[in-house]
Amino acid sequence: MRPNHKPPNAIKAVIRSLCWWLGCLGIVFGSVVTSFGAEVDPRVPVVLSTDVGNEIDDQWAIVYLLLQPKFEVLGVMSAHAPTIAAPAGKTSHRILADVVENRMGMRTHPPLIEGGSEPLETSVTGRRSPAVDFLIKTSRKFSKEKPLTVLIIGAATDIASAIILDPSIVDRIRIVQMGFTNEQGGEEFNIANDVHAAQAILSSNVPLVIGPGDVCRASLSLKFEEARKMLEHRGAIGAWLWEEYQAWYFRVVKPLRVNDFSRSWVIWDNIALAYVLGMTTQHNSPRPRLRDDMKFESVETDREVTWITDVDEDQLWSDFLKLVDDYQRKHPVRKRVDGNRLTFGMPFALIKR
Repeated sequence: MRPNHKPPNAIKAVIRSLCWWLGCLGIVFGSVVTSFGAEVDPRVPVVLSTDVGNEIDDQWAIVYLLLQPKFEVLGVMSAHAPTIAAPAGKTSHRILADVVENRMGMRTHPPLIEGGSEPLETSVTGRRSPAVDFLIKTSRKFSKEKPLTVLIIGAATDIASAIILDPSIVDRIRIVQMGFTNEQGGEEFNIANDVHAAQAILSSNVPLVIGPGDVCRASLSLKFEEARKMLEHRGAIGAWLWEEYQAWYFRVVKPLRVNDFSRSWVIWDNIALAYVLGMTTQHNSPRPRLRDDMKFESVETDREVTWITDVDEDQLWSDFLKLVDDYQRKHPVRKRVDGNRLTFGMPFALIKR
């Protein structure tokens, strides 16, 4: 008699039961995997390089950066400028600490790192600084697929130095830079403060996004009354930013002895944050070479640069002000009494921790 190869009914039942449980486990583990995937931190890891202390726009960018929950801020680095008391990197670092710890009232915050105080001597020779070492070390946790975003809103000395000293960093970071006048180049403050640094970045393979000055003027200009309405009654942080806007406006913007408040000032640096937050339009074009006179020349290349062409300023300012309000509801910030102290144009000796 041939053996019966059909399993008995009891075995069939066991098999069906086992299959059912395996199916359930698949659903459960599938749900766990999906749940774990959903819990992956959606924030964008960023490092900021800022020449805070030069004028008033960096302060707005620092506030927005540190209050924006979509950013995972890994560090803020100071940068030099000729308008900041020497040694400029150190002075800017002290002002940065004043902005974060005193003006914003933050007792815990991301690392604040001192940047270099001098521009590069050539486009192929880097300068060591605490900011350069920090950036190189921090970038090692990232990859081409998941890069660290580096926001540059001042001279690019430290970022260019990191690229020169560790060329492999271009596979671990992407740069979003406020710089140049337009897509033809042009003498713009951040670029002029270290032309060699801008040349080093453009000649590298690092992914690069640029927010030019002309777009900032078109989208991020604020007239006197616009700034007043936005800031005057917005708690201690609003009062501080409004005080500094007024001081800058009367020193730089408003014509002397003329009762004319029609001119605006540009909050330049928020363009870099707006790009990362998806509040801009942009396009790609071939990557140019930067000459010493800060004009571009075309070269044969398959590398590109992304140019920001517009900013949704209504969305940006609405988001900025909401975050300022929300933060101050949860973290009361005291208004300062030493109202004559500003976070721009400050002598080093007057900047206190």
